Amino acid sequence: MMEALKHRALCAFLALAWSGVAIAQDNEEGDLALAYGDKAMVSIATGGQQPITRAPAVASVITSRDIAAMGATDLDQVLESVPGLHVSMSSMFANSLYSFRGVNTKFNPQVLMLVNGIPIIEAYTGSRGLRWSGMPLENVARIEVIRGPGSALYGADAFSGVINVITKTAADINGTEYGLRVGSFNSRDAWIQHGGKLGALDAAFYFRVDDTDGQKGIIQQDAQSALDTCFSTGSCPPLPLIPGYTPVSRAPGPIDAERKTLDARADLSYEAWRFRAAYQQGELGMGTGLAGSLDHNARSPVSRFSLDMNYAQTNWAQNWDVSGVIGYYDIKNNIAEPNTVLFPAGAMGGAFPNGMIGNPGYSEQHTHASASAFYTGFKQHKVRIGAGLREDDIYKTSEIKNFDATLAPLPGGLTVATGNPALIAMLPHKRDVAFLFAQDEWNFVKDWTLTAGIRQDHYSDFGDTTNPRLALVWDAAYNVVVKAMHGEAFRAPSFQELYAINNPVVFGNAKLKPETMKTDELAFAWQPVDKLQTTLNFFHYRMSNIIRPNPRQYQNTGDQTGRGMELEATLDATNNLRLTGNYSLQHSVDAATGKDAGMAPHKRLFARADWRFMPQWQFGTTINHVAERMREPGDTRAQIPDYTTVDMTLRREKFAGNWDARAMVTNLFNADAREPTFQSTGIPSDLPLPRRAFYVQIQHKI
Repeated sequence: MMEALKHRALCAFLALAWSGVAIAQDNEEGDLALAYGDKAMVSIATGGQQPITRAPAVASVITSRDIAAMGATDLDQVLESVPGLHVSMSSMFANSLYSFRGVNTKFNPQVLMLVNGIPIIEAYTGSRGLRWSGMPLENVARIEVIRGPGSALYGADAFSGVINVITKTAADINGTEYGLRVGSFNSRDAWIQHGGKLGALDAAFYFRVDDTDGQKGIIQQDAQSALDTCFSTGSCPPLPLIPGYTPVSRAPGPIDAERKTLDARADLSYEAWRFRAAYQQGELGMGTGLAGSLDHNARSPVSRFSLDMNYAQTNWAQNWDVSGVIGYYDIKNNIAEPNTVLFPAGAMGGAFPNGMIGNPGYSEQHTHASASAFYTGFKQHKVRIGAGLREDDIYKTSEIKNFDATLAPLPGGLTVATGNPALIAMLPHKRDVAFLFAQDEWNFVKDWTLTAGIRQDHYSDFGDTTNPRLALVWDAAYNVVVKAMHGEAFRAPSFQELYAINNPVVFGNAKLKPETMKTDELAFAWQPVDKLQTTLNFFHYRMSNIIRPNPRQYQNTGDQTGRGMELEATLDATNNLRLTGNYSLQHSVDAATGKDAGMAPHKRLFARADWRFMPQWQFGTTINHVAERMREPGDTRAQIPDYTTVDMTLRREKFAGNWDARAMVTNLFNADAREPTFQSTGIPSDLPLPRRAFYVQIQHKI
């Protein structure tokens, strides 16, 4: 069955490529190769614009034109096109996990997410947050991605990869756009954005709402299913045999991926100054439940609010370009409703007739200020220096629960545990961070550039960490670039890992040290002809001091090594046909067991064809093949099956007065694609990805 699916997918891709070459030879209108915006330049690698082939990092750029061509409706679909990066799914809230080069963990704190260069990381989990609900794309100008370490420039969590989402300015929008999308799973999205002048200001505004029931893939067994077996058979000491026990699991049942979100943004600029504000609000379904037990009734609210003021001035003084930012970021993960359950009514052998309830909530705020400067007064050198401060403050924690740290029912039943150190999951905490960094791009001889950088971070809770980088870039020929790179990175312990209390599963450890990673890379960029660009990257990394439960308290207790390669190519076969593809290989090993680290694909193939088959019409297809995912060490379940998905998009531009319409189908062949669950979730079943889905979108620009 899977082989037949792969065959059909390959045939669809090749048929499109062949027909595009055959027909487009005589159709020179449109020039698809010029329609993708500026993909040749990148800023994430050094903090300044430079050609991506010569950047001292392995980087990718996705423009708004790319996004439109692939028909993507969410950030996750776009990121899956990046070589070495796989987007999988978490069991909680059906949240997305970004796995770079085989580094795949339950909460995904090893990836730094930036929006306009500013981290949007929660201190509680050290990641984007358990309730991260993705990011809409209509307001995205470009996405820049580094595969590999970035701590020498960006500090904590720039560990296995860095993602920077750059939103649109007034110049990018230049008018008013509005649109509507409807589709499968009762999905409805609507947005409006405007860019233009507001007095002396360049002003851009964006507003979007979306509502979806989400996919309804079936979970055959959940964590409660295993408990039902234990109580029914007595096969799980010390849990007792309960004669006549009635199972209470809601499995088999659908995953709860319902989502309602609102996104509002403003961007105001005047000369060297830029002010941005953003507000996101969401209400999410519970995925497979907070504790891996299906819960279809609860909804979890979250909100994010950010403000930042930027200053950037070239030629601020002779040989000096300067920039600075000051900002504020607030996150509220509110307490779920009291009917949100960890385990359903009758759980624990009837000890909890109304269900086992434990719903922590927290609010945190982040204030930050930083400044940096480029100095070009030294011959053949470009020096960058910078410094900054940040405060991470979980200023409010609370919890609704009906059990104590021993899993025994509370005598008073359901209790609001705010401020009670004997019951609450975590008390408020704060940390201060200060950093300094320096970087030198030295063109020491013709065609050779050496980039060296170092950053020192001081954390008030665990101390200092220093992370260097070194990259040698050689223009070996007019069409060949070779790079050799070494970088070190760290991941700061999250507040949950440091300070969790009264958690019956795992407690915090205030003595934790940061996780560290050392990575070596060798990269080649070759453009054999004008219309073909290729890159080939090899990497090897070693993770140390990995933070894991051991067994009921977080410890620095593991190492992991990994190696692999990433090959990508872009061919403008004609003026109207672009073929893009990449192939990734990785193998990661848990040092303690000598076994595969698991959870991430060893092999991944991504291919895309975009064909402008007549003026103002574009047809595209995408193939994504994910293969050879192993279980975690010690997990004896069968290996996760491979899968191949095919997406297609048909787009009509500029009709009836500047309207744009497109139709998209995802998972065209209705593949039964699944992502693995971590052992710690207690869920025997793997997580189903959405089956075939259809979407129609229409938008208008004034």
